[in-house]
Amino acid sequence: MAATLAGVPIEADILIDWFDEHGRDLPWRHPECTPWGVLVSEIMLQQTPVARVQPVWLEWLDRWPRPSSLASASQGEVLRAWGKLGYPRRALRLHAAASAIATEHGDRVPDDVDTLLALPGIGAYTARAVAAFAYGKRAPVVDTNVRRVVARAVHGAGDAGPASNTRDMADVEALLPSSDTPAARFSAAIMELGALVCTARSPRCADCPLTGLCAWQRAGKPAYSGPAKPVQKFAGTDRQVRGLLLDVLRNTSGPVAKTALDAVWSKSGQRDRCLHSLLEDGLVEQTTDGHFALPGEH
Repeated sequence: MAATLAGVPIEADILIDWFDEHGRDLPWRHPECTPWGVLVSEIMLQQTPVARVQPVWLEWLDRWPRPSSLASASQGEVLRAWGKLGYPRRALRLHAAASAIATEHGDRVPDDVDTLLALPGIGAYTARAVAAFAYGKRAPVVDTNVRRVVARAVHGAGDAGPASNTRDMADVEALLPSSDTPAARFSAAIMELGALVCTARSPRCADCPLTGLCAWQRAGKPAYSGPAKPVQKFAGTDRQVRGLLLDVLRNTSGPVAKTALDAVWSKSGQRDRCLHSLLEDGLVEQTTDGHFALPGEH
């Protein structure tokens, strides 16, 4: 079974067989994992490594095994449990999605892409990932790893370049096997290949099941010559400061004075700008007496 794009085949059977042997044993891939567990994992895994996600995911599913159980928690509880995963707005989006699933869908995660997209905070990637990985449906699931594998194996480029949702989705759609189950397995396999073998900096081409078909290999592995990707910094950025401010609130049980927040960062202009952005994002609330707390905890 081969899918073809621009005249270059990817043997789906070869890739799926490789995945069956080499795919990581992750709890959200276990047969007993619920669609809710898959949805939680997909939100947590966005821009966060598996090693950091797995222990938090296990704690969350033990504490909130259904959408309704998370929906019944306060936003402050959810943010505190999110801990150091980063990008904490994801926690609030997941909380909002859980509330909608509990009230509008009988506490069952929807199984079709359009209904998933209608949930608050669920975008194109997450909707298709849940449809594929929780329900075994045929849906093009596109992340950075998938884009890189397609760029190399199919197009012969060193990397994928700037994302284009329309182009990238069409590329992967053309590669998917026609029926649901193998298409879902293929989606998981191509993503895993990008994560473990066809990596950005040190691809392990000798271990790749597609090495004999790879257009990049056949072209002599040319270096990527497209637009440079922005390097994400952390130290000294607003993202770091926002995290430090949230840490103060997560480590207390109630509202704190602004002086406690002022102590975590010496640059007052940047600190106050970050605090204001946290208030705007709904991650922090200010009390009537001027103190600050996680949402719902004052």
